[in-house]
Amino acid sequence: MNKSNDFYLFFLSLFITSLVVSNLIFQKFFHLNFFGINFELSVGIIFYPVTFLVTDVVSEIFGKQKANKMVITGIYASIFCLVIISLANLVPSTSWSPVDDSTFKLVFGNTILAVAASMIAYLCAQLIDIRIYHFWKKLTKGKHLWLRNNCSTIFSQLIDTFLIIFLLCFGGAIEWNKFGQLFLHGFTFKIIIAIIDTPLIYLAVFYLRKKFKLKIDQELK
Repeated sequence: MNKSNDFYLFFLSLFITSLVVSNLIFQKFFHLNFFGINFELSVGIIFYPVTFLVTDVVSEIFGKQKANKMVITGIYASIFCLVIISLANLVPSTSWSPVDDSTFKLVFGNTILAVAASMIAYLCAQLIDIRIYHFWKKLTKGKHLWLRNNCSTIFSQLIDTFLIIFLLCFGGAIEWNKFGQLFLHGFTFKIIIAIIDTPLIYLAVFYLRKKFKLKIDQELK
């Protein structure tokens, strides 16, 4: 039991760190030539797919209830992040501060909007991801891990990418003329990452099943 809790806390820490940090750094955009495609992406998107990978591993080994608890914990962490940044933004800087008020506001000014948009998109997408994952797991009787991993991730990433870019454009953080390009690039990049990380979920699930002596369709209770 202690070992299983340790692994769950490890995945929880990966999940929350990826979620919160991705929201903090989203305002920096870059070009990436990936598989011959020139992407224009936010740096926040690089590690955000980790949240979906971790959700699927937790769903597979620890079950639907633990995965849902992890998603709700991510909401609490995001809200706390909003409170911290809001308070830090209200406190005036000293004359000798290396980061003055205008610089701080420039970097973190849209963070509140980003975190709020991310929370809405993330909550919808993650809960959909978990439901689809367990639908396919039940339908396939625990077999074909690649199928439920990719089917749940692709659909949930579609919802997540659309909602977060739409809300950022609606809030004025990003211009509307960038919506189509950012949505297409963001969704395509996430799908490529989802396909690439399929061996990682197999490796993680294989190791944890062996560690806890679980059968194919068995979860830790």
